[in-house]
Amino acid sequence: MLILTNDDGIDAPGIRALQKAVNDAGIIVAPKQEWSGCGHRVTTTQPIHVHKRSETEYAIAGTPADCTRLAITHLCPDVKWVLSGINAGGNMGADIYISGTVAAVREAAFHRIPGIAVSHYRKGKQNVDWDVAAKWTANVLADLFNRTLEPGNYWNINLPHLLPGDPDPEVVFCEPCSHPLPVNYRIEGDNFYYFGEYANRKRTTGTDVDVCFSGKIAVTQLRL
Repeated sequence: MLILTNDDGIDAPGIRALQKAVNDAGIIVAPKQEWSGCGHRVTTTQPIHVHKRSETEYAIAGTPADCTRLAITHLCPDVKWVLSGINAGGNMGADIYISGTVAAVREAAFHRIPGIAVSHYRKGKQNVDWDVAAKWTANVLADLFNRTLEPGNYWNINLPHLLPGDPDPEVVFCEPCSHPLPVNYRIEGDNFYYFGEYANRKRTTGTDVDVCFSGKIAVTQLRL
């Protein structure tokens, strides 16, 4: 049984692309609303409403990590893999600690269930070709499903943003970059406005940020 979730919300195009990548297999258990950047937040002091849209789709009034928790304990207890994405934006390097997309599969890893997070780097405000993203994702998933993954480990995939007509990107297995994200603020009175530029972040050669920014698919194996 595959569980599909995300942090962009159940109606985001990325989760439909992920569904296409696995040939409509699995059960969607995804947040009712967007939770981008929520990290590993969980809900413990208030009820979590579950809306069963169909036999294969649940909209959850909770975070991505909540979705994984509910899926593996109540909604679909026979879970073999948790897949999260495809996120509209990269989740590499330091992003993995902030990302709700990655948190969903990290939660699965805590329960010794294998997981794969998939994100698509976006250059500026450019649109993503979700059909192309689905095709790339399907190819990488076919490989990863056949690889041995030790309990407590999970995969993180970052797709590059290429131009229409470019050849399919190379897949590179690499380590996550450890540089911090840009931390820049504009000050107006007592208010601080973040304006760090994602594309200008530092990157170590050969790590996931460098690989993805260079137009290749970055695949990292992360550990609890």
